[in-house]
Order: sequence, then C-alpha cells, then structure tokens
Amino acid sequence: MFQIKERGSTVGREIVGGVTIFMAMSYIIFVQPAVLSALGMDRGGVFMATCIASAASCVLMGLMANFPVALAPGMGENFFFVFSAIPAATAAGFANPWAVALGTVFVSGVLFLALSLVGVREAVMNSISPSMKHAIAAGIGLFIAFIGLQNAGLIVKDPGTAVKLNPHFASPDLVVFFVGLLVAAALHARRVRGSILWGIGVATLLALALKLALPHLGPGWADAKLIAESKLMTGFTLAPSVVAKPPSLAPTFFQFDLAGALSLTMWPFIVIFLFMVFFDTVGTLIGVAEQAGLMKDNKLPRAQQAFVSDATATIVGACLGTSTVTSYIESAAGVEQGGRTGLTAVTVAVLFLVALFFSPLIAMVGSYPPITAPALVLVGAMMLRNVEQIDWADHSELVPAFLLMLGIPLSYSIGDGLALGFLSYPLVKLLSGRARDVNWVSYLLAVLLLLYFLFVRVRI
Repeated sequence: MFQIKERGSTVGREIVGGVTIFMAMSYIIFVQPAVLSALGMDRGGVFMATCIASAASCVLMGLMANFPVALAPGMGENFFFVFSAIPAATAAGFANPWAVALGTVFVSGVLFLALSLVGVREAVMNSISPSMKHAIAAGIGLFIAFIGLQNAGLIVKDPGTAVKLNPHFASPDLVVFFVGLLVAAALHARRVRGSILWGIGVATLLALALKLALPHLGPGWADAKLIAESKLMTGFTLAPSVVAKPPSLAPTFFQFDLAGALSLTMWPFIVIFLFMVFFDTVGTLIGVAEQAGLMKDNKLPRAQQAFVSDATATIVGACLGTSTVTSYIESAAGVEQGGRTGLTAVTVAVLFLVALFFSPLIAMVGSYPPITAPALVLVGAMMLRNVEQIDWADHSELVPAFLLMLGIPLSYSIGDGLALGFLSYPLVKLLSGRARDVNWVSYLLAVLLLLYFLFVRVRI
C-alpha cells in the first residue's frame, strides 16, 4: 500500500519518522486550546478538535497521497483567527463571533477543495521553476531553524535590532537545548537512525533532572539578573499523572455559523484564510518533497491527492471546532529520519489519538520548546543544502529565488515569502528580455497577488 521498499525505506524508519514529527509538532495540542480559548471557545472542546482533526487529516494524507506529511491546525492561521476574524465578527454584531469565524474557515476550506479538484493548485506548483522550488525548500529550512533558535531562547527579541543573541548560555533552557542539539547532531553525523528522536529524549531527561535539582542548588549557583531575565524553566512542569480522561467535544462540534460567515463583512477574511493556506501548503509540500527526493521531473507525483487531502483537512477541522488545518513544515524532521511514505503520516495520526489519553505526559514535553528546538535547527540545516541546486549563474533566477528564500524567515510567513518570490520572478524575467521563459500561470499569479495585497490584505 505504501510502497515502502520502492522508496528505499523500512517500516521501522517510517515509524521513527512519524514519532519524530509528532514530538516536533506536539506543541500545537496545547498551544491551540490556549489561543482559541482566549476569546470564548471551550478549551477542552478545542483540545479534542485539534487532536481528532489532526489525526483524521494525517490519515487522509497518508492513504490518499502516500506522503510523509503531517497536518494540524496551522500556526499563524490560528492567531489570525483569534485576533482578526473573531474581533471583526464581534464588531459586526454577531451573537457568537467565534462560530462565525469558524464558518469563514469552513468556507475557505470548501473553496480550497474546489481549487484542488480542478487542478489550480497543481498548475501553480508545476509553473514554478526548479531554482524557485529549491529556494522554497531552503527558505523553509531557514525559517524552521529560526523558529527553533527562538524556541530555545538562544535568539531573543530586541527593541533596537529586532533580535539578538541571548548571552545567558548557562541558563537551564539553553543547557537543555545545546545538549539536545549536540547529541542529535553527533548521532546524525554518525548516521545513527532516529538521531533527532534520541536528541529529544536526552533533552527531556536533562530537563527533568534540572527541574528536580534546581530548588536544591541554593542561591549561589547563578546571579539574580540571570534568574530574573531568563525565566528559568518556567514553561516546564512535571506531569501530574501519565494518563487523563479526554474532555468533551460537544462545545465545538459543528458549531460554525455558515450564514454569518457568508456576510459581506467576513468575505475578506475568507480570502485571506484561502491565501494563507494555499501558499503555505504549496511551500510546505515542495519543501518536504524536495527533502524526501519525491520530486520527479520538477513535478510532484500525486500532487492533486495531497492538495485534496490538505483542503479536506481544513473542512474537517472547522466542523470539529478548530482553525485552519494545514500541512506542517515540521514534517521535514521525520523525512530526515528516514520517513518516505504515508505510513509516517499514519503513525503521527495514531499518536494524536493516543495523546487524547496521555495529555499530561505529552504536555510535559510539548509545552517546553527547548526540548524540541534542536530538531527544528538540525532539520533547517539539512534543508539548506537545497541552495546547491539553485542556478546561481542566471541572475533572472537568482534574484527572485534569493528574495523568496530570505523573505520566508524575515516575514515569518511561508505564504508572504512565496508571494515576494512569485511577484518578482515574472517581473525580473520580463525586464531582462526573457518573458517567454515564464509560464503564463506565473504571470496570472503575479497579477492576482498584486491585487490581493493592494485591495484585500491592506484593509485588514
């Protein structure tokens, strides 16, 4: 069913890849309820919706497309849902604004599915040049690594320069991160299977040891400034138990307001949700497929099945009670560990269902970013090797690829980074006298993107 031997993998590698992906993205199980409950949604219902929607979506991707790609509610889309869509519905006078916002997600998913079925998304993917595809993979690698360094606390915010290096290298957060990174990197260099998973395991054990030891070290182990500024291990809490009873799904199940979502007030938000998930998915699938070696003749086999799976996931998520469900860039972590088929995605699905009953244990690992940050940094480093395939001698390919590659991490958005590259690519080709080198889909896409930013995005 999964063509495991044909793709040079084994069942063991696929399972290790799935476990690695789940560990890297399990934070969403706890972040999503915290974010969506901030404006009225039931925390327990969102928790259930997140796990079940993610599991169902991973099964769809694994069985329909046979790709090692996991899905869950998207970061970015969830904040836009809470801080833009819900307030807009509130200002419009709707009695239950979060239900209206869920309705906009549902409608965007239906439109997304329609575009996938008629082949629009596949046409866009096939219109992208090889250099741009490799730039997407490299840009996502930089983005993943940047997120990992921030999650670890090594890179912190600064009002003067936006970001800076955290000088407190002896803080427990950074100690956990560096040990996990060094273990994973050393094992990876030795070609040990599951190296990233071993790094996560060692980091977890070290975090447990430090959490138990810190209260007994006394006041002389670190200065007061270090303790005050680094907020020592505040995100890491020992699991009170191993298992817990799952909460009820009823408060969010099929609670979306379709009539409210179709009002004129909410249509701009439907368009933005559609834009975000469209380009995030294109970028993620290309990046992961390049990493896994699944691209054939600059095309992704079974691309339509992958897009249909992703679009259906958004619809399922809205019905269950969570924001846009989409493909996760953390899937590259599982690919790096050997995952090559849909069995990796199905493994992630099983773990999401298991998490319903082991939420305290999953919370202990997933809610403390320094444990999983090494996986993101190492995977980012591996994905950056795609820059070797960019045509550096052709400036009409180089400049748009560079803008896209740099735009993804600096805009903190795969979609916005892709838009920057897709806008510049046909323009540079046109002005350099090589207009015929560009597929007509790329010109149409550039026009649509320009109109979107001028007349839709700017109004939100």
